[in-house]
Amino acid sequence: MSEINSKKRILFIITQSEMGGAQRFLYNLLTQINSRYDIRIAVGSDGGNELIEKIKLLNIEVSILVNLKRDMSPVNDIKACFEIRDLINEFKPNTLFLLSSKAGFLGSLASRFLIDQSSLVIGHSSLKVIYRIGGWSFNDPWPAWKKKLWVNLERISASWKDVIIVNNEHDYNQAKKLKIKPREKLAIIYNGLDIYKMEFIPREEARLKLFEKVSRHSGRIFQTETIIGTIANLYTTKGLTTLIEAVEHFKHNDTITFFVIGEGSEHTALEGLIKKKGLEKKVYLLGDIPDAKVYLQAFDVFVLPSLKEGFPWALIEAMAARLPVIATRVGAVPEIIENGENGFITEPGRPEQIAKKITEILSSDYLKKEFSIKAHQTVLFKFSEDKMIKEIEEIL
Repeated sequence: MSEINSKKRILFIITQSEMGGAQRFLYNLLTQINSRYDIRIAVGSDGGNELIEKIKLLNIEVSILVNLKRDMSPVNDIKACFEIRDLINEFKPNTLFLLSSKAGFLGSLASRFLIDQSSLVIGHSSLKVIYRIGGWSFNDPWPAWKKKLWVNLERISASWKDVIIVNNEHDYNQAKKLKIKPREKLAIIYNGLDIYKMEFIPREEARLKLFEKVSRHSGRIFQTETIIGTIANLYTTKGLTTLIEAVEHFKHNDTITFFVIGEGSEHTALEGLIKKKGLEKKVYLLGDIPDAKVYLQAFDVFVLPSLKEGFPWALIEAMAARLPVIATRVGAVPEIIENGENGFITEPGRPEQIAKKITEILSSDYLKKEFSIKAHQTVLFKFSEDKMIKEIEEIL
């Protein structure tokens, strides 16, 4: 058997191609394990092409699943199951690695009911199904019926999966409570960064580049003394409405400006809210900026106002950039931030709390210095990429 053919074959399936949390996890993982496995990636047809282009640079084959989309559609979902079946039959993986809720359900459904398992035995090892979830979808701000539907879908499909990976204790405990039980085990694996490989544009240069972007958009020369920033896809779950409401507390402070880097379906609604509250010169939606994290040191404070999270990459990237951080008590945030020690935690949907903590940080040189040092150390010692990769490979 040749060296290539002797490698374990892994098929990764992910619902969208935009660079959200699941996509960052996948890309970071691939950069470390690509040479050790025979890998194929399948991506749904929603989202931009940033993930696809990044993966192609790693010389990994990418397939587009035309019918795999983020929104539920019985016709498309059934077609997507058969697309996945055909890809499994063609590639014959040892491991099927599913990322995000939709891919997790449809991929495990296809592997359980549409495939002849005996035809997939390779080296005496049948198909292993791993599902990695970056935050349960039923924690989204949805109607009760939709939450209940997804709880039931996760519970039913858990028996079609060998391993379910979550990235925080909150989601682990929810799975236990709701009896979401895979065949083999439920595991917690935290996201991790290689802090020594992270490169940030120096503060003044990064600020100048962002000022130039605002100036082109507004048609006037732009400058500000203090930047409160966030990086997030513009979805309801990211709580950006709460952040905009917090900005009202600084409406008459000409030295503070808020930047939001990211794009998404809520862009128009957020623009409307900014205009309604008369905050056009206080809050700037900068849109999508490739590799946005390199600009983090332009910010004075990083705020993550989410209503729902799994384990937020943007938060630990900001901490790695030595920024004072404020985040809401959702998902893994209480496992990342020790409130008052390496950052502040606020309750979700409470703009007045965010405003208060911003004021506390800006008014204390001691807090700014203490938070920045301890935040960096937290990522360095607790959330390393090496640890994440090692724990994933033990499961593969």
